Amino acid sequence: MLRAVLNVIWLILCGLWMAIAYVLAGLLAFVLIITIPFGIAAFRIAGYVLWPFGRTIDRRPEAGVASVIGNVLWIVFFGWWLAVGHLVSGVLLCLTIIGIPLGLASFKIIPITLVPLGVRIVPVDRVYAKAA
Repeated sequence: MLRAVLNVIWLILCGLWMAIAYVLAGLLAFVLIITIPFGIAAFRIAGYVLWPFGRTIDRRPEAGVASVIGNVLWIVFFGWWLAVGHLVSGVLLCLTIIGIPLGLASFKIIPITLVPLGVRIVPVDRVYAKAA
């Protein structure tokens, strides 16, 4: 129940705007054709940014050198702009007491914003079940 309430508040205050930024980055990546994998990653993150509570990031150890090279290119072209957006929105959200959990969620999304290749978005329950 708390996750749903936080997700709705997040969607209104930050999620929708950040998801639009990811969709625009994804569309630009699709236009450039060679960067289509970046576009797919941007759309995946846009879905995560719309409804982040109850989901987390899980690293894929089988991702190879191509994902590292791709992540470097992503940071240069798209990642750092989107990370700055999360940083600014996180700071603004933390200015109010009720916004602190939302601001922390915005900060939590920055790692996948910077390195989206070689990770997957999974429900929190699955990660805890795998660790046990």
